Amino acid sequence: MNPTLAFDFKVNIENKTIHITREFAADPELVWKAWTTAGLLDQWCAPNPYRTETKTLDFREGGFWHYALVSPEGEKHWSRYDYKKIEPHKSITELRAFSDEEGRVSPDFARTECTVVFSEIPVAIGSKTRITITEKYGSPEMFEKMATDSHRKGFSSHLKNLDKLLLTINNK
Repeated sequence: MNPTLAFDFKVNIENKTIHITREFAADPELVWKAWTTAGLLDQWCAPNPYRTETKTLDFREGGFWHYALVSPEGEKHWSRYDYKKIEPHKSITELRAFSDEEGRVSPDFARTECTVVFSEIPVAIGSKTRITITEKYGSPEMFEKMATDSHRKGFSSHLKNLDKLLLTINNK
């Protein structure tokens, strides 16, 4: 990661939220595209050494992203993000949950509401993008599992994957 690009991970125990801020050396349109296109999400949205495999992406309000987090051994862990609100190129609010391969949400865990805000940061040449993510957990148990250094490191890892991808698609 470029040391001039901000990364912040703050845990708010009282509100059961995690706030993540991260900057990317790419314009907001490119970061938005990488965040909302199945073929691009599959190239970055997993902590190393895992990978993401999209089964369905219906990117619209009322739509959803259903994908597997695939381990190096090929084991699949399914998730589903239901899109509540989308402001193109500005923000996405989604409900995240574990699911099965068919996309049925697991009743064992309360859903996490996540809002991702995309902001342009003007620089001398071009622009950078700041992503601000707020994860609000529906269950204390899930919050406790995620309010950890391990989650911070995993999240940082997959955002570094996005840095690498942005460099390759920015040069095309």
